[in-house]
Amino acid sequence: MKINRFLLVCTLAVLMGACHGGSDKGNASAAPAIDYTTVATPGFDADSAYSFVAAQVACGYRIPNSPGQRKCADYLVGQMRRWCDTVIVQDFPAVLWDGTEVRGKNIIATINARQGSPEGRRVILGAHWDSRMWADHDPDKANHHKPFDGANDGASGVGVLMELARAVSSNRLSVPIDIIFFDVEDQGIPEWADKYEDDSWCKGSQYWSRNPHVPFYSATYGVLLDMVGTQKPRYTKEEVSRNYASGIMNKVWSVADAIGYGKMFVNQNTDPILDDHYYVNRLAGIPMIDIVQNTPGRSFFEHWHTMGDNMEHVDKNSLKAVGEVLLKTLYGDYGQGQ
Repeated sequence: MKINRFLLVCTLAVLMGACHGGSDKGNASAAPAIDYTTVATPGFDADSAYSFVAAQVACGYRIPNSPGQRKCADYLVGQMRRWCDTVIVQDFPAVLWDGTEVRGKNIIATINARQGSPEGRRVILGAHWDSRMWADHDPDKANHHKPFDGANDGASGVGVLMELARAVSSNRLSVPIDIIFFDVEDQGIPEWADKYEDDSWCKGSQYWSRNPHVPFYSATYGVLLDMVGTQKPRYTKEEVSRNYASGIMNKVWSVADAIGYGKMFVNQNTDPILDDHYYVNRLAGIPMIDIVQNTPGRSFFEHWHTMGDNMEHVDKNSLKAVGEVLLKTLYGDYGQGQ
């Protein structure tokens, strides 16, 4: 995850011009009003989601070319095969900010639609699964070149989507669901390098957006999760999501409010963020929003890019809130009879 001043590198006017020139799908008005409180969904098990987060952390540091990366990739693939019809590992090359050549692994899992459902529509859900090499925001400068667990920044979003896959597999939707775990997202230029470059981040989503796992891939809309396990969850309407996919964002925030999570999903417009959804929107042309932590006065959350981003600071109730909002949205859109 990246500091939210990235778009100061280019002008906001340029961004908005590019965003409004994108797909109309993301800015279309929501379908006829749905009472989301009555939408039936499979249950979301917060303990299960939390265990999936912990299992990723237990693999070790999930940094490129490391034993932890290989171990966690095997774990994710094995788990997703339990619930999904296909699982693809997209191996790709990447060059980090300092010229280091690494290999990344995007993991793409698909849950097919229920039998007899019409084709042509699908939803993409995403999160990054790598952890950052450098705790460059740690209060102790001695830690600035050290890796950290990435329990919230990375593993939390993946854990929610793993539990969602388990739930949806038992009660399929009328459209396919593609779940993508992007790799090499969080290896952008560290603070101590005293330089900045937008495209040093999000290598996995950049690669996938230019080289989708299926030729001419498209989706109706997408939702990205990042840092969704904090103990004080607060998600705002960040600017990239608003400009590329305002209709989707407004719908998801309305669902959250309807089912009692309005204090977490705050109806506030906030600055743009460079995250995987930016490249999915800009390069792949798929309207995707970002559900990402926003803590006033801080860079995302207290332990962002520090040694403190560990399981001690992951709240299973936050995971549950995001999971339930996603399930209500999906089953409201594409549940039985949709």
